[in-house]
Amino acid sequence: MTTCSTSRSIGLISAPGYPNYIAAKLKEELPNLLQFYVDDDCEWEVQYIEDPLTGTGESIDILKATQNKKKKNDWDFGICLTDLPLFKEKRLIIAEANQDENIALISMPSLGSTRMIKRLRESILQLVNEMYYGSSDGDRKKAELHLQSMNEDYKELKNKSSTRLIGKRFLERISPITRETPDEHETHGECNIDVRFTVPRKWSIAIRIISGMVRANRPWSLFPAFMKVIMIAFTTGAYALVFPTLWQLSDYYSLPRMILLTFIAITSMVSWIIVAHKLWERPQDGKDDYIRKLYNATTVFTLLSTVCLYYIILYVLFTFAVNIFIPAELLENQINEEINFTSYLYIAWTATSIATIIGALGSALENEDVVLSSTYGYRQRQRHKQIKEQREQEEAEEGHKKTRQ
Repeated sequence: MTTCSTSRSIGLISAPGYPNYIAAKLKEELPNLLQFYVDDDCEWEVQYIEDPLTGTGESIDILKATQNKKKKNDWDFGICLTDLPLFKEKRLIIAEANQDENIALISMPSLGSTRMIKRLRESILQLVNEMYYGSSDGDRKKAELHLQSMNEDYKELKNKSSTRLIGKRFLERISPITRETPDEHETHGECNIDVRFTVPRKWSIAIRIISGMVRANRPWSLFPAFMKVIMIAFTTGAYALVFPTLWQLSDYYSLPRMILLTFIAITSMVSWIIVAHKLWERPQDGKDDYIRKLYNATTVFTLLSTVCLYYIILYVLFTFAVNIFIPAELLENQINEEINFTSYLYIAWTATSIATIIGALGSALENEDVVLSSTYGYRQRQRHKQIKEQREQEEAEEGHKKTRQ
C-alpha cells in the first residue's frame, strides 16, 4: 500500500485525437474525486500529455512506454488512455495496472460508445485505487473500508465498489467485465500485471468494441468533408424536380421499393468513399487478421453513421424544395389522383435517393485528410511514422553528444 506524504501527481498519457480531448476534461474533475475514492489526506494533481507512443504495440508495450513517460515527467502514477483495441488470448482487455511501478492503461474503445467520460473517470479512479492500496484480497478489503468511511456522497460516481472497474450500466449487464489478478509467472521483464479487467470474447464483445471504436473515430467530425457532396447532390436533385417523371415514379413506388432504393443509395455512397479514398485494410504480413477485420468493420460503421446523417439532411432540404417548386394543382394533374402532404414526402424521398446515387457518387470528399484520420489503419501508420521520426531524432541527438565528448 502506498502512503501519502503531501501530494501525489498523476499523469494521463493520451493518444492523439479524441482521447486527448477527454483527458483535458478529466484533468479538472479528478483531483476532488481522488480524495474521496483513494485518500482524502492527499493533495492530488492531475496532468496530461499527448503522445503517439500510446497507440502502438501490445498492452505490455504500452505499459512500458507509460513507465518511461512517468519516470521522465517525475509522476507518482502514470495512466495511458489508448484508442486501440487490446486482447489477451481470447479476452478483450479493458484495463491493466502494475502496482510496483504505479502504471496502468485503459483501452477506451473497450468501454463502449455511451457515457464515455463517466466510464473513463470511474476506470481511472479504480485503477489508482488498485495501485495505491494493492490488488490482493486483503488490500481490496482495506480499500473497501476507506470507501465506507467517507461521508461525502458523489452522485456522479456510479461505482463505489473496491473491486469493480466501473458501475453497472446497461452495457455492463449484457457484457459483464471480469476482474483478474494474473499469476506471478505472467511477467514481462520488469513490467508485470497485478490486475486486469477483461471481457470474454463472446457475441457481446463485438457490440462493445465496434461501438467504442466508431465513437473513437468521431463520425460527426467527418461531416464538414461532405459539404461539397451535399451541394452536388442537392443541385442534381433540384434540377430533376422540375420534371414530372420524378413525381410519377414516387407515386408508383411502393414502400418496400422506397426502402430498397434508400439502402442502395446509402451503401453505394459508403462503398464509393471506401474505394475512392482507399480506406479498406488489406491482409498484411505481421498484422493480426482479427484486428484488421475490426478496423474494416469500424470504418464501415463510421461512414455509415455519417452518410445516414448526410441522407437525412438532404431529405430535409428536398422536403422544403418540393413544397416550394411543385404547385399542388400541377402535381395532381400529373399523377391523376388526389394528393396530400405524404405525396410531397415521397417525392422528396425519391429525389434524395436518386440524387445520392447519380449526383454524389463519383464525387471526392473535400478534405481527404479528415476522412483518412477517421480510420484506425491510417492513424496507426501515422503514429508509427511519428515514432520512427522521434527515434531517429533522438539517435541523432545522442550521436551529436558523443561527438562533442
